[in-house]
Amino acid sequence: MSVFSNSSFSEHELVAFHNDNRSGLKAIIAVHSSTLGPSVGGCRMYPYASEEDALHDVLRLSRGMTYKSALAGLPFGGGKSIIIGDPRKQKTRALLEAMGDFVHSLGGRYITAEDVGTGVADIRAIAQRTPYVTGLEDTQHGGDPSPSTALGVFLGIRAAVRHRYGKDSLNGLTISIQGLGHVGYRLARLLIEDGATVYGADINAANLELAVEELGVRPAASDEVLFLPVDVVAPCAMGAVWNRRSIAKLRAGIICGAANNQLATREDGDRLSQLDVLYCPDFLVNAGGIIEAHHQRQDSSESVRLTHIKRIETILAEVLKLSCERQVSSESVAEAMAEDILRGKEGVNHSIAA
Repeated sequence: MSVFSNSSFSEHELVAFHNDNRSGLKAIIAVHSSTLGPSVGGCRMYPYASEEDALHDVLRLSRGMTYKSALAGLPFGGGKSIIIGDPRKQKTRALLEAMGDFVHSLGGRYITAEDVGTGVADIRAIAQRTPYVTGLEDTQHGGDPSPSTALGVFLGIRAAVRHRYGKDSLNGLTISIQGLGHVGYRLARLLIEDGATVYGADINAANLELAVEELGVRPAASDEVLFLPVDVVAPCAMGAVWNRRSIAKLRAGIICGAANNQLATREDGDRLSQLDVLYCPDFLVNAGGIIEAHHQRQDSSESVRLTHIKRIETILAEVLKLSCERQVSSESVAEAMAEDILRGKEGVNHSIAA
């Protein structure tokens, strides 16, 4: 398994592998950049089909975190960790504590948090072995950043709808959500409260049932939810959902969701742009969670946190405007903004914190 020749390797500063026979832990930590500060990113637990798939994912995710923190105006670099395994069957206290030892071995170069397959309780277990964690503070949501992530995506959808349809509310629009877990469920609530009709799907039947019964989400099949004839589609599950074949079946005019790395390749952003589909870069619109984590560490007031998160709407509006003017993909515009920040380009001020 080669790191340097991997298609997702992008001048990463550090890629570390760890195997612990006692607990069964098999994990990878990737630090993409520490230019702006220590690398921060969640710990994902997922039953990858192969070690190569796991490496590919952690490399892409950590790079996305670099751009996310840069545009969010945060003093963080980009990092990510993954645990290879089924969180419903293989997660144990010993495994999580071994993960804590692994994080601690990097001496603070990487700070972890919850992600797909892990929750606040799991990060608390990891924190028994290392102080290099975030998202545990005793806030309204007990440290859970998902409400803030959902809010950022909701604001992104509003900006995209305003750009495409000239509407200041979502009343009368149709939106489909793939994934109704912590973020997707809260996003559905916000959308429905704003007047949208929401369709949803989740591979976990209990998540879908809860959203249908409590929120009034209209159920859809998991293999069809991305391709419904709706105004907006919001991927909120795993990444790499947009490729040549899936884009050809798309019937929505806007894509705006919480899932990381939604584009399978850079070319897929160009394909969406050529089809006049408004794509909202995921590392911009899903930054609410890491903004929340930062303000938890700073013990900021609720109003300060909300003001920071609401900047997502403003920055996305700028990205979409420039994408339209320059006739290039929104992904390339947002990446260029982040790169300018990382280089400290004089006179550039694109960050959400501006």
